[in-house]
Amino acid sequence: MTTGTDHEFGGQHTEIKLELVEKYLKAYTAALRGKFSQLWYIDAFAGTGSRTVRVEARDGDLFDAPAPARTETRRGSARIALDITPGFDRFVFMDHSHEHCEALEALRDIYKGRDITVLNGDANRLIQDEIKWDGWRQTRAVMFLDPYGMEVEWDTLKAIADTKAIDVWYLFPLSGLYRQAARNISAVDEVKRRALTRMLGTSAWEDELYSTVQAPNDFLEGLEKPEIRQRNADVAGLEAYVKNRLKEIFPLVLDRFLCRLFRSLSGFPCSLL
Repeated sequence: MTTGTDHEFGGQHTEIKLELVEKYLKAYTAALRGKFSQLWYIDAFAGTGSRTVRVEARDGDLFDAPAPARTETRRGSARIALDITPGFDRFVFMDHSHEHCEALEALRDIYKGRDITVLNGDANRLIQDEIKWDGWRQTRAVMFLDPYGMEVEWDTLKAIADTKAIDVWYLFPLSGLYRQAARNISAVDEVKRRALTRMLGTSAWEDELYSTVQAPNDFLEGLEKPEIRQRNADVAGLEAYVKNRLKEIFPLVLDRFLCRLFRSLSGFPCSLL
């Protein structure tokens, strides 16, 4: 049974993703502890801090008894960050859901004495309105961007990069980009155009990702053939396009590693992974 505050998502790829994040955060705090006065962890789509996983029933075999179907509560990125040793000095958790934020607020009772700030609202507005700060000179942060879809705006990424102090794990929604940037430009309506421009930070994607192709011959010879423009990039091409865009604002963008995962490093070289 699940409750109204349960956050059910993910599969095996989620387990691997969170395991990698945990290992990175441990290495990050160990490497930078003592070099800066403050180390922060920022989670822009923090959820509830935990996630509910459905485990299917399993038949018995020679070694194991059968097991019924069940649900398990496992740590999400926020609780993983709170468990890191050596620890972060401050935690900032954001989510647009009031219920999720109430669950995040409850983490204060579990992790007593930790400096936890919970912000309810649109992560784009929260980041763009608040991230400019002189204190970044003495502070370094890791920001985890794992959006539910194509919510992250380019202006948000630009604001983060401008701090020159935040190491960003960005799980880019490549499948969403592939769906919205339909094969034929005629299938990309104004709503999709605006969404793609917000995410990619330029309207030039239409000219850079689409090319005019020869219309097929038909029996209506002599009539003017309509112009057909099709996307010239496959999945790998879209990935390369996004990476090149990110390189325009971040000093270093690593190759994808898992599930179209992009890690953008801002402000200093890092070889912890």
